[in-house]
Amino acid sequence: MKNILVLGGNRFFGKKLVELLIKEGHKVAIVTRGQSGNPFGDRVEHIIVDRSNKEELAMKMENRTFDIVYDNICYSPNDAYAFCEIFNGKIGKLVFTSTLSTYEADGKEKTEEDFNPYQYEIRMGNSSDFTYGEGKRQAEAVFYKYAKFPVVAVRFPIVMGEDDYTRRLHFHVERVAKGEPIGFVNMDAEMSYIHADEAADFLHWAGMTEVEGPFNATANGKISLTELIQLVEKATGKTAKISLVGNDEIRSPYAIPSSWYMSNAKATEAGFAFSNLDEWLAPLIEAIAKK
Repeated sequence: MKNILVLGGNRFFGKKLVELLIKEGHKVAIVTRGQSGNPFGDRVEHIIVDRSNKEELAMKMENRTFDIVYDNICYSPNDAYAFCEIFNGKIGKLVFTSTLSTYEADGKEKTEEDFNPYQYEIRMGNSSDFTYGEGKRQAEAVFYKYAKFPVVAVRFPIVMGEDDYTRRLHFHVERVAKGEPIGFVNMDAEMSYIHADEAADFLHWAGMTEVEGPFNATANGKISLTELIQLVEKATGKTAKISLVGNDEIRSPYAIPSSWYMSNAKATEAGFAFSNLDEWLAPLIEAIAKK
């Protein structure tokens, strides 16, 4: 049994990760701001704190040690640096949820070498000072410079699932079903995706194995936006209304100018077996369409 802390573990793939850890019999504590409740009851210790408040977090973590910490809610170098100051010497390993957004959407398949956090120039600041992708790049760079514990930076593409609180896939299904237009930039652009269940599985694997460093984690395969919309049309029985000059209200959350996808070869070689995108994407869209 391991003593594990999860920052941001009460919804979507974070919730699925905590369920996995509980099922295995680990001692689990979660950190949230307390705004979304605790879906696990007394099966976990629920620590209510704003992780961006360094003093408050340090007080809550005083005299605490953990074998593994999963951080799903770090979006800035300031938060990463505060984490290192609080947890150095107190934890065995950090698994940090990073993103495909650390890479530019330039139409080329991305490998871990396309962003090197070990040599990236650090600029301190809060999440409001950066784009989402830059905030994650800076956080990775800070962790790899200042952490005195092993760090795995898990770079996920868009995570999909029926219970996705961002409802990005739902946006497409619902608008097609209602006959409402969707705005895109380039329908030929291809993207990577991962299912929430697999995201949780990968985080679990990254914590429990000896791997360190950045790892891409994505289902095998990629799909163009045209093909994605065709799956939605099949599931809804409706024809999509596509606009290539749409305003923000109808703009797809997947509206990218160029292909944006990653290789999972490094993680595969390290021993993780990924699912195939074409085996679960259509059933997921069909499940959402039936709701």
